Amino acid sequence: MKRSVLLSLTLSCATCLYAQDAVKILEAVDKNMSAESRIVESSMTVHGKRNERTMTSKSYIVGNRKSFTEYLSPARDKGTKMLKLDRELWMYSPSTDRTIMISGHMLRQSVMGSDLSYEDMMEDRKLQDIYTPRVTGEETVDGRPCYVLQLAAKVEDAAYESQKLWVDRERHVPLVQECYAKSGQLLKRITLSDIRQVSGRWFPMKMNYKDVLKDGNGTDWVITHIEFNQPIPDYLFSKASLKQ
Repeated sequence: MKRSVLLSLTLSCATCLYAQDAVKILEAVDKNMSAESRIVESSMTVHGKRNERTMTSKSYIVGNRKSFTEYLSPARDKGTKMLKLDRELWMYSPSTDRTIMISGHMLRQSVMGSDLSYEDMMEDRKLQDIYTPRVTGEETVDGRPCYVLQLAAKVEDAAYESQKLWVDRERHVPLVQECYAKSGQLLKRITLSDIRQVSGRWFPMKMNYKDVLKDGNGTDWVITHIEFNQPIPDYLFSKASLKQ
């Protein structure tokens, strides 16, 4: 009887420590991936079934509440702008000179024909604020030892019901991220690479988003320049700035 109780206590303690480890790993991931503010210049290449197209943009992001993105090329997309204010997303199209609010089911639609949805673009919250993590094992990805984390949504408005992360053990950056529906169906796979040290943190400069329900080879989002925790003028985050 005593042996059984001792074994039960040992297993219980091990489970608690594993849970604590999972929380610490996710906190380390958030420390690398999140910031008070970001200024990002990037290119997005959509690898369609028959052709490819590349767009460039510049984004200004403050915390998880505000962001402003302007597309710079190609010519047909130049001047398109997106503004996020809390949980609202506005889009301005220069071809129609109209600003529309993207909400409801529209948030799950593709952004500029890419494998990213508007919901993906809006989600800037820390993972620890959305999910409860647990470590399920360890695997190697591209020669890098990784923790495997299973994340279960703890808020109702999570874009995905669950996620699976392969987190670099040394650098605490996700190398693969899988996003699942409530049914358990895999919806999206994100492969992160070109990990660099920027402003004292490890950060992926290239991400391939693959909507597994679509044809093609996914969408490459490549960061060409990024600055963390820089002051950003507040006037950018207004609907008036969309038409300027």
